[in-house]
Amino acid sequence: MFHKEGYQIIITSFILVAVIAVLAEYKISLEWLRMIVQVTMVILLILILQFFRNPKRITPINDKHLIAPVDGKVVIVEEVFEKEYFKDRRLQISIFMSPLNVHVTRYTMGGFVKFSKYHPGKYLVAWHPKSSELNERTTVVIENDKFGEILYRQIAGAVARRIVNYAEIGKKVVQGEDAGFIKFGSRVDLFLPIGTTIDVKVNDTVKGGVQKIAHLA
Repeated sequence: MFHKEGYQIIITSFILVAVIAVLAEYKISLEWLRMIVQVTMVILLILILQFFRNPKRITPINDKHLIAPVDGKVVIVEEVFEKEYFKDRRLQISIFMSPLNVHVTRYTMGGFVKFSKYHPGKYLVAWHPKSSELNERTTVVIENDKFGEILYRQIAGAVARRIVNYAEIGKKVVQGEDAGFIKFGSRVDLFLPIGTTIDVKVNDTVKGGVQKIAHLA
């Protein structure tokens, strides 16, 4: 139920919460203050547990479909110039994840990893127009026979401080499988070939690993 990237944080948080709760029981004489401290610690632990949850998703494998790589809200659907890898015009879909969303990144399609690069950077809010270029991020390109090359970009948000990327150049990946994790608030951008049929619009809520967001006509 929990992602492996959260194991250390979960264990540390559990120990810390337990210690503080016990100390509060014996060191704080005011009952109302003791209760506030203990309840606050329990709520904090629950929030950490829900952030690192990793629900099982059964992906409907289809080479002509792209599935949502993450849970979240669609904030951009437009044609843009992608200047890092393709250096031409592409269709961009951006999905914003709040701290309450599942933060597992899943492969939007199957194929082979052609490009994978980490970029250190700033921590602007994830919906900022420049976050795709200035924030800490990873850029990954996957290729298959149907779509050709698809680029996705994991982008850290204002709170996030670590992006985990499992895509390695030359690796064969399966649609819907675990591609990484972004800790504490983030965004994922997809750059698709012109002519791809988009199945979502701005403000739609999508479910990673199962929902079709684009397809080949």
